[in-house]
Order: sequence, then structure tokens, then C-alpha cells
Amino acid sequence: MRRLAARGAAGDVGEVAAPAADSTDCAQGRSRRPPRLIDLCAIWDPGVFLPAAGWKRASGTARRRLNEAETLSSVREAQVERLEAARPCRPGSRERGPVLRMARQQPPPWVHTAVLLCLLSLTGAIEIPMDPSIQNELSQPPTITKQSVKDHIVDPRDNILIECEAKGNPAPSFHWTRNSRFFNIAKDPRVSMRRRSGTLVIDFRSGGRPEEYEGEYQCFARNKFGTALSNRIRLQVSKSPLWPKENLDPVVVQEGAPLTLQCNPPPGLPSPVIFWMSSSMEPITQDKRVSQGHNGDLYFSNVMLQDMQTDYSCNARFHFTHTIQQKNAFTLKVLTNNPYNDSSLRNHPDMYSARGVAERTPSFMYPQGTASSQMVLRGMDLLLECIASGVPTPDIAWYKKGGDLPSDKAKFENFNKALRITNVSEEDSGEYFCLASNKMGSIRHTISVRVKAAPYWLDEPKNLILAPGEDGRLVCRANGNPKPTVQWMVNGEPLQSAPPNPNREVAGDTIIFRDTQISSRAVYQCNTSNEHGYLLANAFVSVLDVPPRMLSPRNQLIRVILYNRTRLDCPFFGSPIPTLRWFKNGQGSNLDGGNYHVYENGSLEIKMIRKEDQGIYTCVATNILGKAENQVRLEVKDPTRIYRMPEDQVAKRGTTVQLECRVKHDPSLKLTVSWLKDDEPLYIGNRMKKEDDSLTIFGVAERDQGSYTCVASTELDQDLAKAYLTVLADQATPTNRLAALPKGRPDRPRDLELTDLAERSVRLTWIPGDDNNSPITDYVVQFEEDQFQPGVWHDHSKFPGSVNSAILQLSPYVNYQFRVIAINEVGSSHPSLPSERYRTSGAPPESNPADVRGEGTRKNNMEITWTPMNATSAFGPNLRYIVKWRRRETRETWNNVTVWGSRYVVGQTPVYVPYEIRVQAENDFGKGPEPDTVIGYSGEDYPRAAPTDVKIRVLNSTAISLQWNRVYPDTVQGQLREYRAYYWRESSLLKNLWVSQKRQQASFPGDRPRGVVSRLFPYSNYKLEMVVVNGRGDGPRSETKEFTTPEGVPSAPRRFRVRQPNLETINLEWDHPEHPNGILIGYTLKYVAFNGTKLGKQIVENFSPNQTKFTVQRADPVSRYRFTLSARTQVGSGEAVTEESPAPPNEATPTAAPPTSPPTTVGATGAPAATTEATTVPTIPSVAPTTVATTTVATTTTTAATTTERPPTTTSGTKMPESAYTNNQADIATQGWFIGLMCAIALLVLILLIVCFIKRSRGGKYPVREKKDVPLGPEDPKEEDGSFDYSDEDNKPLQGSQTSLDGTIKQQESDDSLVDYGEGGEGQFNEDGSFIGQYTVKKDKEETEGNESSEATSPVNAIYSLA
Repeated sequence: MRRLAARGAAGDVGEVAAPAADSTDCAQGRSRRPPRLIDLCAIWDPGVFLPAAGWKRASGTARRRLNEAETLSSVREAQVERLEAARPCRPGSRERGPVLRMARQQPPPWVHTAVLLCLLSLTGAIEIPMDPSIQNELSQPPTITKQSVKDHIVDPRDNILIECEAKGNPAPSFHWTRNSRFFNIAKDPRVSMRRRSGTLVIDFRSGGRPEEYEGEYQCFARNKFGTALSNRIRLQVSKSPLWPKENLDPVVVQEGAPLTLQCNPPPGLPSPVIFWMSSSMEPITQDKRVSQGHNGDLYFSNVMLQDMQTDYSCNARFHFTHTIQQKNAFTLKVLTNNPYNDSSLRNHPDMYSARGVAERTPSFMYPQGTASSQMVLRGMDLLLECIASGVPTPDIAWYKKGGDLPSDKAKFENFNKALRITNVSEEDSGEYFCLASNKMGSIRHTISVRVKAAPYWLDEPKNLILAPGEDGRLVCRANGNPKPTVQWMVNGEPLQSAPPNPNREVAGDTIIFRDTQISSRAVYQCNTSNEHGYLLANAFVSVLDVPPRMLSPRNQLIRVILYNRTRLDCPFFGSPIPTLRWFKNGQGSNLDGGNYHVYENGSLEIKMIRKEDQGIYTCVATNILGKAENQVRLEVKDPTRIYRMPEDQVAKRGTTVQLECRVKHDPSLKLTVSWLKDDEPLYIGNRMKKEDDSLTIFGVAERDQGSYTCVASTELDQDLAKAYLTVLADQATPTNRLAALPKGRPDRPRDLELTDLAERSVRLTWIPGDDNNSPITDYVVQFEEDQFQPGVWHDHSKFPGSVNSAILQLSPYVNYQFRVIAINEVGSSHPSLPSERYRTSGAPPESNPADVRGEGTRKNNMEITWTPMNATSAFGPNLRYIVKWRRRETRETWNNVTVWGSRYVVGQTPVYVPYEIRVQAENDFGKGPEPDTVIGYSGEDYPRAAPTDVKIRVLNSTAISLQWNRVYPDTVQGQLREYRAYYWRESSLLKNLWVSQKRQQASFPGDRPRGVVSRLFPYSNYKLEMVVVNGRGDGPRSETKEFTTPEGVPSAPRRFRVRQPNLETINLEWDHPEHPNGILIGYTLKYVAFNGTKLGKQIVENFSPNQTKFTVQRADPVSRYRFTLSARTQVGSGEAVTEESPAPPNEATPTAAPPTSPPTTVGATGAPAATTEATTVPTIPSVAPTTVATTTVATTTTTAATTTERPPTTTSGTKMPESAYTNNQADIATQGWFIGLMCAIALLVLILLIVCFIKRSRGGKYPVREKKDVPLGPEDPKEEDGSFDYSDEDNKPLQGSQTSLDGTIKQQESDDSLVDYGEGGEGQFNEDGSFIGQYTVKKDKEETEGNESSEATSPVNAIYSLA
């Protein structure tokens, strides 16, 4: 079997390559060789269809397919049996024999279902490429691309437009039917068809009635390869009939009784929107007691006297005509026992008993009775309504029998009187009941809900494009309630009446095509319907024979950075499916495998680009009709790297700072170096100079402090490095001559006196206290009054420290008392003693309260608040406030009330309506000035609508972009605070990884249509809902959206442990990252030996994702190691964790080494005339340690560039301090090699001593040196008499016995002894206190003078010195 293929360049990297085995091809519904037909080989494919004995071992896919097959109808099974008996496999198929034998042995029933599934898994349709040259050349049956809706309602004032557009090659022609009969457009002058389209235009500019054209229309698009059909479009003209005239008598009702005002709107098309208003066009306030039902009627649970203050008119708004029809108004006449309408009783806790209204138990006004039923279609909204009467007004609650209400779809409306369930499904069927209750009792109504379904698609037929001799299938599978019937048509005619086709077989909802030919082209229609609706789908069968063609431009140039992964695209097209191969530089074998991978869409992926991968790549597509090829030239460029990064600096203000940034890049690419400050583009001003490799800042100021980022970029890549600049301020030096004197707070002022007493002012005089060596800068005058806040002091005024008398302005009707506080730079003095009291006379207020606000605390009230006036603004006794309010933009009179506090609540207000508010102060002397008008708002209610058309675009692995349609302002029912997104992590794409499904939220303040949600977990499935938030709270939730974040980099490995069981090995252990953020592909370990500031070579190890242990074999016992470990996914390496090997027991604490200090030296001192030799600290050996993995997983070792001396590197943003170790050696006294060396030296010395004793016993001459103050030298001449001078020089160690840490032998230039390796200038060498002894060359003068015999240099003393 052959299959047409149109391979594009947009295939994902993760696409699966085309299968290579025949068995796999059969399982996918196709065969590799063109002449073959699909056969029954799939029955024997391992893991797909197994005999009964192997059923338990079958894969989940196989079991699922068999379970689906067993549910097929008996008619379909009979069709399969006929197909199996007639043609199990085509001639030449190697599986034909076993299949026929199985058929003769009467196979079990599962084999028949397997056969059918093998036939049903034939290839599906593949879209023809959008390349215009291919689209114009290939023949294609017609396809409907645009059509009007099934129920098409039009405005009678406009021309009628019935859309029908189609594509095909050749271009299709169009004709219409009306009410299932041919519609002759040419005979009607009002009807025309658009050019190159089937859209009908009915023009009424010259007259005519639109109603004459109502009916059912259907469009036919036809070319020589078939005919496509549109839906049956029912055309209806919108109607907005007038309200019948009627005279309505006043409605008389007893107070407390229920009442229903019926609307009965005229039948319109579509149904009008109903709302109630007064005859003066004021909206009727609705609440729990008075509300409009879904049928448009206005329901009063109980009528109150206040309800007859207005009349009630039902209004119908028609959508298409944009007209409002108003019904004659109802007038209420309420009979009451208490005709006095006291507005204060509206908020009375027992309003009904206060008005003499008898309390009643609830009863239902709608629906009637105790039970009812309701039918709803799947996918629609279910609206259940319960309206009850009673006194007090009943509360409504909703329940579902045997379960909970669907919280994600259920919404309460109309003050809980209506329950709406959106997007109903079958599980929403059942019994619901509403419970109406008040303090007198309760009653409930049960509603039985049945969910039916118009047909909906399970498998919609798709266009089928085949090559000659290829097989395929069309599937039309739909569901509904009741079960829909399926009818097949071809080119608009029933399939039963179409000419017979031997290559076509119908099996219920599937049509199977075998060995298709050019003549098999046609358009098939599937019509599935039940009593609630129908679905009509077109799917064409097209047979093409096309040689291979390349779809991309020729000779493309692709440039890529070294060591990156890249993909070379080669989109192609052909029928039968071409075979694609890649070659490099026009020679060699097909590129696939190893570093190369060819995807099914023709793309060649190179997993890691190397220099040798540069060249010309050729892709060749071949089928039986020919071949086509294309070339791609690949150039490999060096990466851009910052090899000298800017370093953190601390600078004093006014100095010059230079930040280095030296870059290495490919010379063929243009390099751009830019700087950022605090992650924002840096403006290069006059004080800055930007060069190619540095940034210089002259005259550093405090504003220059921050992070500086160097960004080096080319058109292919970029690198960046960051450093932080800290600016230190100059230390100010004191210049005041009194600075040396002790300073203190001033003493309190004294002797306060009131003079010049007036009605609104008084003069206050005081004597200053001592300033205590710090001049007084200010005086603060405070006052206290004994009426509103006795005992509380308030600031009145402030005066300079040079005055001691001031006139104070006073307010009327305040009994004042004053005190003074002095202030200097040290602090404030204690307050002075208070003055005598002085009372001013009263007056009307001269101001009004400030901060007047009107805000709702509930949805049906408005709380008016203000800041109360204090004693200095009251101006008289009995301060009170006159509060006025009225609806904004209305002519109604002001409501007013007198309040003694600072708040007042207005009740029974509509939801979020603007009010004009005034608050005026008044006392016993009169009113204050006319107050300003403030706009306030009544209480908010929850928003009624949710954001719609929420679209999600994934930005990266941790962030998404949201876009939504904003809600209409009238649905907010308050001040729109924000749009809020609730999202939660549903699951991880990693198996068996538990995730927290805690809901999180992201807020987008203001009325905006988009936002960004960040800090998401990569490689996870998320769900998201949007709501509108006002001051009351959240509105209804939008439709739940799902999205998946791509793979990201992992977090750091957990519990990274470095253990050193002995001096030869270091063991590393770690746990997997807490957040893998993708599929782990391994770990990367980098480690380097260091000793102080000396670094060895860096070693890089790559491990498999299952390896969590590693052992390092140390090459030398002195150095320490720094390890950096990170995990990797396909995206890259994640956060790294750094640890160091334990320090030796005697290693000194690191101390900071100044950059200008000389190298650490030790001196060897002899006699007074001796010279001193300086020896630098030895360096670390550069031998890389051997590594031993504790698992069997192979590791890859990479040696990075060697750095001999540099400060320790930083990891994860943490900078290691520069340091030098005062003692970097291990405790060598405990080392085995050292003990062995000492033993060998001691044995050698003992042998020498024995030889010396033997020589002495033979009479050898050993004179003692007489000149003790002469320094010892290595070349002392022998005595002329031939005797040997035995001196302290014999105490020197053997040459080569001491080796430096870098492996070199210390060369001796003058006096050489173990003192050369000691510490200090006294010629002593003491390593750790546990060394065998002390070596010295310098001898104390007293010891030398007192021991002038040969015993001082005898072999016995030499042994003692070694001991």
C-alpha cells in the first residue's frame, strides 16, 4: 500500500521517525511496498493482537483496541467476515498463508474484530501543502469553506445575505435549492450571486417583502470531481410586533400578600429581552422580595406599602430592530392597617410586625405544586427557578438529590431564586429541589431534569487524499440522545442510488476504499440526525499521482554556533510517498544515526555541531515517478564568550572605576557590546566612557551604585557577565568648635504668661531654659481643651528658637490651656508647666467635616462617613451634622437626616448607583457654610459575567501570556478592581511525581485585556480560570482552560554530600533534584584541586540520570577539592550546588591575603655573619586525580582549560572570598611515607655512627673546632695532617630527602640543614609539636663556651639531637 505525503518543515524535534518494519507499517494501516494491500499481518504483531493465551501480556493499546472492537454491531462483524473470506491479503503477501490457515480453522471471535481494526486503521487524509504553485496545479474536489448558520435570522430593514463559499481545482460552480426544490436565481431580479462565490444577495431597495423569501436553503458547490453541500439553512425574518393595547385597572392587594404582575410580551423573533421600569423610565429596584422571573413576570413575595410609590411597566427590547416596546403601566393600590409610611421602619429588624402584617409560611409562586420536570439539551445551560411568597420574605436554597451541585458549573442568580448550570452534560441529569424557608417554616419543590443531546461528533469524516492503488477509509461516528441515525451520500445523492463502485465497501458508519483509482474521486456527505438536530459533513476522496517536489528555497545558508544542536529542513511533497535521504558534500552514505537523526518530515537534526560538520548537505526525495533534491550550506561559527568578566568593586565617592569586559567571538560575525544597569539599558553620560573591552565611570556618585551587566552579542548568540558596584560616602569631619563639649537636650521653658486677650487671639510669652551646649532651633506650642478630649495635648504652632513670645490664633468656644517644648539637635525638652486657661466665645461653624465618602457595605445600602470635627472647629455646643443625599443625574428632592455621630447608612438602594452627598456642620449658634457635593456609590454586588474567549500563549517554561475579552461595564455591578486568574498545577508530565494542586492566583489591576502569569513549574499540566473582581468579591468563573508548560532546567541536586573516609579517596553522594522540571538526561560534575589561591586543572564528569554516587581517587594528599554538581535536561543544565572536601585536621583557617603582600618566606639563620635564604610557598601539583565511579554506568571525562593561579570561582551568584592559607600542608607526622622515610634516615645515621666508632677505635684523629664563632660551611678544608673534621655539618639531612610540593628537589646553596624548612628566624624547625626533635645550627654562646670539648660534636650528641 502507498500513501500520499506532504511533509512540512514545521515538524517538532520530538517527532517519531517513520517505522522500518513491515509489521509496524501494518499496525499503522499502511504497507511499505506500493503494490501491496493491507493484510491481516497485524493479528500476529507482537504486543498488538495476541492469541487468547497471550491476552494478559498484550499491551494496553492492544487491549483497548480489542475492547472497542468487541462493541461493534453484528452488521459490521458480518461485513468483516465477508471481507476476510473474500480477500484476506493480496497476492504476493508473505503473510497470506498463515492467515488463510487460521480462517480455515475457524478462529475465535476476537480475530474478526482484529481484522476490522486492521482495516479501519488505514491511513487518514493529509492536507495538500499551501504552496500556491502546488495548489494551482493539483486537482481537488470542492470543499465548503464558509456558510451561514443553520438558523439564519435577518433584519427586515437590510438586504438578505446567505453565505456559501467553497474552494477546489477547478474552481467550483454553485446552485441552490429552496425547500428541497431547485431555486432558479435567474428568474428573480432581486436575487443575485456574488462573483466567484455562491453567496446569495437578495436586494429590497426596489421593493418587495422579506417574508416572501423565508424557507430552507441549501448550497451545492460542484466541479468535475464531485459536489459538496452546505447545511440546510433556515431563513427567518426578525419580527418585533407591537404590544396589544389594553386598559389595565389598578391592582388592589392587601399589604403582606403575594403578587404577580404578568408581562406576556408579544412573540418576537428572536425572543425579546424583558425588563421592568416605571412609566418615568426609572428602573424597578429588585431584591430578595421583589424580582423578575425568567418568563418576564414581576413577582412580589409580599407587598409592602412602599411598593405603591411608583407604577410598573413591562418593557421588551428586540435585538435586530433595536427597539423597545413598553406595556401600559400597572398601578398598585395597597390596603394596609398602618397607612403611615415611616421610612425608618424599612430597616427595622421586625419590619412586618411593626406594620401589623401577619407572618405566613412560604408557598411557591413559580413553579406551582411540589414537583415538576424539565428537559435540556447537552451543551446548553440549564436554568431552574423557584420563586416563593411568605412573610418574612423566604430564603431559597438549592440541592441535588444523591449528590452535590457541580461547583465548577453551578451559578446562583436572581437573589438565589434561580440556579444556572452551564454546559450541561449527561451526569447533570437527576432530581434537584429548592427549599424556601423563613422563621415560620419551609417548603420544597422537586424538579426532575432530563438531559437529551442533539448529534455531536465522535469521529468527523476527513478529506482523504490517496495515490493510485492505495487504500483508505472514511469514518462518520456521532453520538446523541436518542441515538442518531447515519445516512451516507455521494456528490449530494443518496449512496444507495449512486452508481456501484467495486472498490468501495460500506460498513455502517465507515466506508472502506481498496485499490483506489483516478475514477474514484468524489465528495461524500455524512448526515447524522435525531429529533433534536442534525450534523452534515463533507469529505472528498482525491487520487493524485505527483512526482517528488521540494517546497523550500534552494541553496539555503544556515549559520550555527559550535556545539549547539541544529536542524536542517527539507520539506517535500509527492505521491506516492517519497523516500528521503541526506548526503554531505555530495558523497558518502545516507546520513542517519550517531550524531545525525532524520525526522519523518524530512528534517535532518545534528545533535552537536562540530567544526567538521561544516559543508554542503543535499537532501534527495525519490518515488516511482522521479526524484528531486535540494542543498543546504552549513557554516559553523565560534561561540561568543566573555573571558575576562567585570568584578564586584567597592569605590569611594568621587573616584574612578573601570569595569572590564573582554570578549572572544567569531571574527566573521559582527560583535556588539552593551551595558545594563540594574537590568535596564545604561545611558552613557559625560561621566562614562565605553570602550570595546571596558566601561569607565569618572567621579563615582551614590546613584552609580548597582549591578552592571556586560552583554556581548552577535546575530547568532550572546554572553553576559554581571558585577556589583558599591559606593562609599565620604566621612564628614566635625568643624564646630563646641563639638568637644558635651551636648544635651534643652531644659524646659518656664513662666508662661497670657496677655493681649482677644476674641480670636492671645499672646503667649515664656522664658527659655538652658540649651546645654546645643542651640535651640524651634519651639512647639501645644494646647489642651477640656470639652471634647480633656487631658490630650495637640500641636498648635511652631516658632523659631530665637523668639520667646508669639500671638496665637484661637477658635471660638474652646477652653484653652497652653504649654511650650524646646527643641535642639539633640532632642526635645520636657514640656513646660501649663499656662492658665482662657475660654473663647461661641460662633456658627466656619467649615464642614472633611473626607466625606459614600460607600456600600452591602449590595442594597450606602454608608456615608466623614471625619468628625475637633474642638477647634466645633465653634459651639451640641455639634451635629446634616446629611443630605439623592440619586445622581436625577431631579428628585434631597433626602436629609441629622446625625450626631460620624456615619449614616442609607438602605434599600439599587446596586452600585452614584449618589450626590452633602454633609453640613451645625451647632447651637447656627449652621456652617454650604457644603461641597461629593459623589458616592451604593453597595456593590458580585459581578454577573466572566471574561470570555480566554486565550493562553506559552512564553517559556515558567510563564504564560493571557488574553481575554473584557466584560461589559454593566455586568461588573461595582468598581472593577482587577481581573484575576486562578490557576493550579494539575499534574506533572513526569510519571509518579506528586504535585501540589493548591490554587494560586495572579491579579491584573484595572480594566485590561491581557496579562502575564509567571513563576510556573516547567513540564507540567495546568488549569486556569478567570474572574472579574470588584469591591464585593469574585464574579463567576470563566471556562476552565488547560495548558502545558514546556521542559525547563532542573533545580539543584539535593543533599550533596562530600565525605573523605581516608586520605586516598573522596566519596560523593547526592539525591535527585526536588524539581526536575523535565526528563533528566544526566548530571555534570566539575571539580578542581586547590591549595589557597592555587588551582589545578578542572575536571568535568558527565553521569547518567540514575547515578547518584561517585568516588574520586586523590593524586596527592595535600590538596583540597572544590566540587560543583548540576543536573541536566534537554533544555540545559540547571542550578549548581558547590561543596568542598573536608580540610585536614591541622589546616589553618584561611586568612585574607592583601594583593600587594610579598610571598611568604622562611629564613635559615647561622652565625651572626650568615646570610638568609628566602623560599616561596610551594605550588599545587598539576596532576589530575584519577576518578573511580561506584556504579557501572559509563562516564565521560572532559578536561577543561587549566588555570594555574586565580581566585576561586563563584557559583550560583555566590562569590568566594580571596584568601591565602598560612599553612596548607597536612600533618605529615602521621603519614606512612614520612614515618618510613624517618626510619630509613635513622638507620642510615646509625650505620654511619657505627662506622665512626670503628674508625675512632683504630686511632683516628678527630680534633674539635676551636673557633666556635666561625660559621659552618659546606666546604670546610681538611686539616693539613690528614685528620677529618667532624662538625655539626654532619647533622644535615641527605640531599634530596626534602621534596617541595611541586615535585622539585630543593637545591642547597650555602649552609643547608633542616632549619631551611622551619618557620621563623631563629633557625628552628617545629612542624606540629609532635616531630622527633628540633634541628638547629645556631648554638647559644654560653653552651658553646661551656662545652668546648669534642663531646659537643660527638656521635652520641648527634644521636641525642635526632632523638
